[in-house]
Amino acid sequence: MADNFDIDETGTPEPEQQPPKPSTNRNFLIILGVLGGVFVLAIIALVLFLVVILPQSQKQRAAQIALINANNTATVAALTEEAASLPTATATRVPPTATSTPTLKPSSTPVLAQPTSTAAQLAALDPRTATVAALLTQAAEARLTETSGPTATQSLPKTGFAEDVGIPGLIGITILLLVVIILVRRMRASAVS
Repeated sequence: MADNFDIDETGTPEPEQQPPKPSTNRNFLIILGVLGGVFVLAIIALVLFLVVILPQSQKQRAAQIALINANNTATVAALTEEAASLPTATATRVPPTATSTPTLKPSSTPVLAQPTSTAAQLAALDPRTATVAALLTQAAEARLTETSGPTATQSLPKTGFAEDVGIPGLIGITILLLVVIILVRRMRASAVS
């Protein structure tokens, strides 16, 4: 029986201490509530944007397009009116003149021009001037070469998880993972008790 009780020096047995109760893990529940609140607020903001703000911006954009079209129509009408008020040019026919010009026959003179190399010309120049001339030639060639840049029709590639699943799929996966987290926490808490 002495094994069941701890006996102190006075000979009185000490009562057994109760094991501590498992914690309810309030911090996790608080964090879960905050994340859930943020998620609900994000959904409310998204619905508000889709129902109120987006239609207003579309109406403003349509009004702006109508205004631009009206201004363009007025400009075209004014230019058409101005063009109609200008005198029109009439085509007059010029009589052909019959003057004959004698054509020269080719001569048998040989051409004595010989090709020269650019390197020979550069060697005859001062080395500093030759360097500058070479750099200017390279710069002129660089201006003539076309460089390809991004075009207006290019878009981002459609590769990635979000492109395959989409926003509703990501929201669904988020909810599913939150449910899994809650179930695992409950199973752990029930296994400890």
